[in-house]
Amino acid sequence: MRYFLHLQYNGTNFCGWQIQPNEPSVQEIIETALMHILREKIGVTGCGRTDTGVHALDYYAHFDFQEISLEELGKLKFRLNRYFGYDINILGIYKMKEDAHSRFDAVSRTYKYYIATEKQPFNNDWSYYFSRQLNIEAMNLACEKLLTYKDFTSFSKLHTQVNNNNCNILFALWEKEGDNLVFTIKANRFLRNMVRAIVGTLLEVGLGKKNVEEFCEIIESKNRSKAGLSVPAKALFLYNVEYEKGIFL
Repeated sequence: MRYFLHLQYNGTNFCGWQIQPNEPSVQEIIETALMHILREKIGVTGCGRTDTGVHALDYYAHFDFQEISLEELGKLKFRLNRYFGYDINILGIYKMKEDAHSRFDAVSRTYKYYIATEKQPFNNDWSYYFSRQLNIEAMNLACEKLLTYKDFTSFSKLHTQVNNNNCNILFALWEKEGDNLVFTIKANRFLRNMVRAIVGTLLEVGLGKKNVEEFCEIIESKNRSKAGLSVPAKALFLYNVEYEKGIFL
């Protein structure tokens, strides 16, 4: 039987979702917890990778195990949450169709990046303090251009193991929320480090160091060295993952 774990995690103390040698990952901790509780070695497949220090408010992973009653699934959720402490929270465990896949069946992912325009002593762990004045209108004009491109090599970490660097960006926008600037971006898939590199380059547009035409030239160059620096991971959240409803039982 296939099950989906619906979870959220604070990425501060993790090297990201995926298991890495000699570094703590969310995937490793979940697999270890399932092994202790279910008394069987169980592999868990996530809906995608997140970089070191990136957080997830909405994340899905799947695993296979024998049929479990709804009552026992409730107990499993409780025991997992007791095992994890505060960094990981299991929101639900769902029975799925046998061929449901947490990664390949996801139709979109949405990320949010939070920039604090004023000092926030009690929110510093979750936002990037950037005090310089930004031209939000220019940044959003550049965001519109993102929707017209497919190849985002310029914003990808080098030497990654992917077949191509094509992504279908569905939405990208900066909005003011109190003392925060929030960047929301939605796409069918993302490359490693892509959102943080896009944000870093958009900040250069906002500062007037690059105009919208130059932003487009960076994308067309397919050269990571032309784009801006990657902004800190601590302010990036995987905000939403969408699936076709038909894969849920």
